[in-house]
Amino acid sequence: MNPVTAECEERMNKTIAALKDALGALRTGRASPALFDKIRVEQYGAKVPLNQVATLSIPEARLVVINPFDKNSIGEIEKAIRISELSLNPSNDGKVIRIQIPPLTEDRRKDLAKQARTQAEQARVAVRNIRRDGNEELKKLQKDSKLTEDEEKQATKALQDLTDALIKKIGDIATEKENEILKV
Repeated sequence: MNPVTAECEERMNKTIAALKDALGALRTGRASPALFDKIRVEQYGAKVPLNQVATLSIPEARLVVINPFDKNSIGEIEKAIRISELSLNPSNDGKVIRIQIPPLTEDRRKDLAKQARTQAEQARVAVRNIRRDGNEELKKLQKDSKLTEDEEKQATKALQDLTDALIKKIGDIATEKENEILKV
């Protein structure tokens, strides 16, 4: 594999990883620590990720228990969760925060499935853009006589095969997430 194809593959794999992260943050009606990955808590004058100020556990399918390292930060953690886009209502007993994950309505499930499809399409576009950049780089190398015409054609075909495989993988990931969201 030539360096251009290798670099494109690395960038495409990063796109897939970013898609998995984005889809992991979508609420499915079941409790998951990934739901809270984007929540930042005000701590000592700085915004830090929730998982750096507390442990998250899932004792039941629809319950999240947050145990802060510093009990004085319960109010800030609760505030960060309330103002997040998750629409969750935390309650605390002075030691831990409990969050009941309500079941999703039919409309909300459809909306989340649509978001998953949109994010998957954005990932497909990103992969295709990376392929385009790689093809342009290969043509430039061939024009500068650093690659023969046959090498350029082989590398372009390898890049296309890689793109096709990753587009299929994105589709599989999106379908799996949609099914997870729409499952009651």
